[in-house]
Amino acid sequence: MQAPFEQFFAFRRLFPVAQLTPDGERILFVSNLSGQFNLWSVELDGGWPEQLTTFVDDAVRGVAIREDGTILFHADHDGDEFHQLYRIPADGGWPEQLTDRKQVQHELSPGAWAPDGKSFAFSSNMRTPTDGEVFVWRDGDAEPRYLFGEGKYAFAAGFSPDGTKLLAVEFRSNSDTSIWVIDVESGDAAEVTPHDVAAKYFPGPWKRDGSGFYVITDEGHEFTGLAFQSLETGAREWVETPDHDIDDIAGSDDGRVLAWIENDDGWATVHVRDLERGVDLPAPKLPRGAVSILGSGLSLSGDGSRLAVVWDTPLRPAEVFVVDTATGDALPVTESRTAGLSSLDLREPELIRYESFDGREIPAWLYRPHGDGPFPFSVLIHGGPEAQERPIYRPYVQYLLSRGIGVLATNIRGSTGYGKTYQTLIHHDWGGGDLEDWRHAAEWLKAQPFVDGDRLAVFGGSYGGFATLTCVTRLPEYWRAAVDIVGPSNLLTFVRAVPPQWQRFMAQWVGDPDTEEDYLRERSPITYVDQVQAALLVIQGAKDPRVVKSESDQMVERLRELGREVEYFVFEDEGHGFTRYSNDVHAYRLTCEWLESHLA
Repeated sequence: MQAPFEQFFAFRRLFPVAQLTPDGERILFVSNLSGQFNLWSVELDGGWPEQLTTFVDDAVRGVAIREDGTILFHADHDGDEFHQLYRIPADGGWPEQLTDRKQVQHELSPGAWAPDGKSFAFSSNMRTPTDGEVFVWRDGDAEPRYLFGEGKYAFAAGFSPDGTKLLAVEFRSNSDTSIWVIDVESGDAAEVTPHDVAAKYFPGPWKRDGSGFYVITDEGHEFTGLAFQSLETGAREWVETPDHDIDDIAGSDDGRVLAWIENDDGWATVHVRDLERGVDLPAPKLPRGAVSILGSGLSLSGDGSRLAVVWDTPLRPAEVFVVDTATGDALPVTESRTAGLSSLDLREPELIRYESFDGREIPAWLYRPHGDGPFPFSVLIHGGPEAQERPIYRPYVQYLLSRGIGVLATNIRGSTGYGKTYQTLIHHDWGGGDLEDWRHAAEWLKAQPFVDGDRLAVFGGSYGGFATLTCVTRLPEYWRAAVDIVGPSNLLTFVRAVPPQWQRFMAQWVGDPDTEEDYLRERSPITYVDQVQAALLVIQGAKDPRVVKSESDQMVERLRELGREVEYFVFEDEGHGFTRYSNDVHAYRLTCEWLESHLA
């Protein structure tokens, strides 16, 4: 008997937050256990969690906790990404809303609180919609004080141990960032990672004596490594330079323990080091898995004895794990699975590589159904595009496998995790080299004896939606069906409608709408809409701030005019993706039923 669709979705999603409380006794995490992403707290040995917020329409995104237990967080409404700030008193109670600027973004980092607990830092575009600036808000002040970031897109990071300095990271592109050290009193700032060639610099924890801080950077390397940045000399001393990326880093408040996460072909490993003794602590005994492209929630207790992380595997949805750093023993303190999910026969993916037009090897995760086939297959394309498909639990993929439909989840050029050269290949080349990567993915599938090459589909969200639309318009001969979720259809209108802070990046990432109108039209799926042969399902969030609804409207309108098979579903209470559990299930039910009806 085949398991019903709902059983594969019988779990609650976690946002990558796993913040240990200062006393080391509880963990704050964000889950849609209530049907929406709310803030919860659970004891270190697990048990039923305490719900700290009760949002129905808002979703909690980022959390910072003060030494006395006071909690700050930011949340947005219906996925609109206009995050507002909230505070929960140390003794608990109803969250107090600190900001209510409807068309303004406010964002916190886990290190938002100053060491004395009398002020906190955050980033916002409240002064200038096109900028991201750093502000400090002191207890008792009616309004926050501007500190840094005019003309920049910057985010506040962590305070120095004495509270006199604040780190900020300036985003110039996905492959080019820089770190600034700001004097909290005067606002004077110095760029401590000046560079002429694009490179990433992400600030980590400060050294306890305030002499410097750790930094993740790919300066002079293909991959991001770990270095220590001296405040006095400005020199960076390498700590770790693996032949793959370091994705995340955390330190204990006492400065004794440092932890970081390495990404090897999408699989994650956690490393923990005792800095006082200069020795690596036992490897955490976590199941083979990965962390979200959005983050890991990695945090350490004040004394470094405990580590928390949001951990995912192909066969089990994300859970919050707690690790005893002295022994490496790891325990999940959440149980996200419900209604018999754990009893399902799930399939792990196989990592394959196929050759593209220029000889590059393209990594992809092959999800193959039981049996010999030949099976229909779907190509799954991730968003970003500067992101990475990782071996995590994908309920819709596992459902399709149970129905005899395979999935090839690609990491085409532009994906992160394979070095800076590979990542930047997508810059100003949407619908160029990536198009050939998809063509070669389809050709690779057609050459496999277990694949029915006459029954192929393609689907994806965000950039993956653009990829889907590009495939069905410019490679129409390959696909029988497709699903586009919040994907741009017209690059000219897309780049003009992105959030104001992103406008500075569009010419480099995609193209300049003022000087490259013909180029953007030539790379747009809408230009080739009359070539569509596949049956297309389009899914859109009405409040999407990144890919606005008109991107889907115009594609659907043209397809209907041409008499093509197209269905369109708009979620009125969602943005760029799905925050409500009911909507998440509904959207992927539509997706799977569409693919199954046209392929199976």
